[in-house]
Amino acid sequence: MSTPSSNSKSALLPPPPGARTWGKTRILGHVLMALWAIAGASLLYYLSINVASPFFQKYWPKYIDGFLVTLEIVGLSILIGGVISVPIAAARSSKFALLRKLAYGYVYFFRGTPLLAQTYLFYYGMGSFSEHLETVGVWWFFRDAFYCVVFTFSLNTSAYQAEILRGAIENVPKGQWEGAEALGLSKPVIFFKIILPQAMMVALRPYGNEIILLLKGSAIAAIITIFDIMGETRRAYSRSYDFQAYIWAAVLYLFLVEMLRRLWDKFETRLTRHLIR
Repeated sequence: MSTPSSNSKSALLPPPPGARTWGKTRILGHVLMALWAIAGASLLYYLSINVASPFFQKYWPKYIDGFLVTLEIVGLSILIGGVISVPIAAARSSKFALLRKLAYGYVYFFRGTPLLAQTYLFYYGMGSFSEHLETVGVWWFFRDAFYCVVFTFSLNTSAYQAEILRGAIENVPKGQWEGAEALGLSKPVIFFKIILPQAMMVALRPYGNEIILLLKGSAIAAIITIFDIMGETRRAYSRSYDFQAYIWAAVLYLFLVEMLRRLWDKFETRLTRHLIR
């Protein structure tokens, strides 16, 4: 005879899973996965047989140089944009209407216009003011394609990072502010020591997405003679007319994105380890 305790334990057990049927959705999903597997295997086979090709042997060192330039552009732009985004996010949440409107206009412009148009605007547009810029001593900066790209990308990503940071800060409960003020802490201490660390945990995933988007968008730099991954790819294709130039570029971008995704997952796990039960 079963005891009451054994009956209560059996009552808490979940019901057994039902038998899965081969419906249209499941069949379609397996077909798509099979096609993806075939495409991936075909790509790996194509790359493996071309590793020893003359094209690969000749242009692979150039791809490595472009890889490093891409990392440099994206890394500098993210760091500079992150610094700029803090005062912009603060201005967006300010009590002063003028600051809010100026910050809103900044964010609205850089989020609402294409990155390509912004790059053209600063690189080619600044040439119209070369005499004035020479007078104030900054023309050396804007006439250099690398500096101009980093400058443009930093302004662009700062607008996105400011909105990410602002949303994350607003997600922190107001009780955190009130509790810290009750302890007599100053507002800068409350923001940087209490609010900002909590907001950064909320913003980690959107920040990772923004870095990936900027990484892929950095291919625009090749249009203004920057020899990053895409710049080296265009040069290699113009000299060889070999289509595998773009395939290797795609592989490098995929490698960068995957490396960043795994690094960001470890970073997020490390910072949020106290939230795991």
